[in-house]
Amino acid sequence: MTTPYLGEIDLFAFGFAPRGYALCNGQLLPIVQNQALFSLLGTQFGGDGQTTFALPDLRGCCVVGADTAQYFPGAKGGETAHTLSVPEMPAHQHALGASTAAGGTDSPAGAVLAQASGDDGHGGQTPYNIYVADTAPGQVLAAAALAQAGAGQAHPNMMPSTTLSYCIALQGVFPSQS
Repeated sequence: MTTPYLGEIDLFAFGFAPRGYALCNGQLLPIVQNQALFSLLGTQFGGDGQTTFALPDLRGCCVVGADTAQYFPGAKGGETAHTLSVPEMPAHQHALGASTAAGGTDSPAGAVLAQASGDDGHGGQTPYNIYVADTAPGQVLAAAALAQAGAGQAHPNMMPSTTLSYCIALQGVFPSQS
């Protein structure tokens, strides 16, 4: 292997940092012992800039190419799990179909609400009204009749991936900007 540039980040298929490298796990390093690397990284990944600076923390995340606007070096973004909010959901409706015909099955599969009647508990047959009259537009069904669906839990927000170890060169050739 050729000599790496100081601060170069490489991927390895094993779970440790080889000699001359450190895992990109956000650890703090003393500036006094790593002055050349500090001159390249500064505090963009953390540290106090007086006695310590941090290595990039690339655990559990993907790397995005840097630019000068949104994705500057050291910027973080994204999330591993996400809970959808109402504004993020596509516009949709939950239609409630009904019929004035008498019901013919007790199975809801492929059916609509029918005119229903049954024992009123007093020995009589009384229809159960489940509608709002046309003369009362804008009426909302009772909360007991309709409820929210879903548990509001976060879902994984991760593309298919393979895990490798990101390591940064602590020793190597100081890169020139030319």
